Amino acid sequence: MKKFDQATLQKIAHLARLNFDTQAAEKMSTDLSQVLDWVAQLQEIDTQNVAPLTSMSSEINAFRTDEVGVQLTQEQALKNAPKKENGFFSVPKVME
Repeated sequence: MKKFDQATLQKIAHLARLNFDTQAAEKMSTDLSQVLDWVAQLQEIDTQNVAPLTSMSSEINAFRTDEVGVQLTQEQALKNAPKKENGFFSVPKVME
């Protein structure tokens, strides 16, 4: 198992905006080393004759044609809105 040196670990932590103490840094180093070991094992597998995956599921999309149906008018849509402003729904701000 290859061990991460502290400089590499600190650089990754800086880029990811992570802060941790010495004990957590040791655990992070061990965990990242295990991930790299796992990736190294995957690289040993012969995938020469394996087709690339485009999806992890064998499901097939069921496409349908678009059909115009019954639609609400703007007035109907806003009828029961607790708050509306200039013809639109008014909701509390969630981001600064």
